[in-house]
Amino acid sequence: HARDILLGARFELDLYVNYRPVRCLDDRLVPLKGKSRRDVDLVVFRENTEGLYVNIGGRFKAGTEDEIAVQEEVNTWKGVHRIIRHAFEFAQATGRSRVCMADKSNALTHGHALWQRVFREVSADYPLIEARHLFVDALAMFMIRDPAQFDVIVTNNLFGDIVTDIGAELQGGLGMAASANLHPGRTSLFEPVHGS
Repeated sequence: HARDILLGARFELDLYVNYRPVRCLDDRLVPLKGKSRRDVDLVVFRENTEGLYVNIGGRFKAGTEDEIAVQEEVNTWKGVHRIIRHAFEFAQATGRSRVCMADKSNALTHGHALWQRVFREVSADYPLIEARHLFVDALAMFMIRDPAQFDVIVTNNLFGDIVTDIGAELQGGLGMAASANLHPGRTSLFEPVHGS
């Protein structure tokens, strides 16, 4: 039911930007030793209408020992380009100097090669913004080690879902996390993360 409502709205309204600010409001909420709220102030942009959430796939011989399950990840040039462009535009407009794109192109060689190419092309249009690439597992580690090194993170639907859980914990827990589903210039949808 919730999946149909939330994902249905995202897809039907083409709310391709999932904007998740990660900003701690009080030092007492930061769970990291030696870190303060000044260290937790970043933004994650998650591509919101593609990836594994499009529900392409199926199961064969379900419920048996021979069960096969396939889930397809969808990445289009249009989808990847517009979320990466949005991340750079946001950084430029808000005075943030770094954009980090996270993928898993060392393992997901086809779909994430597209992310790599588009990130290189778009970042060339913003020479004053530092463009950095990390594999998503390294990003997760570095977010815990030193979240202050990040200004803007852009990634795909699944990875954005996961790294914003880390972000929520850095700012005090899921109850502190906010989310906006946007299509700039159109109707938007705002929600607490994970129904918190």
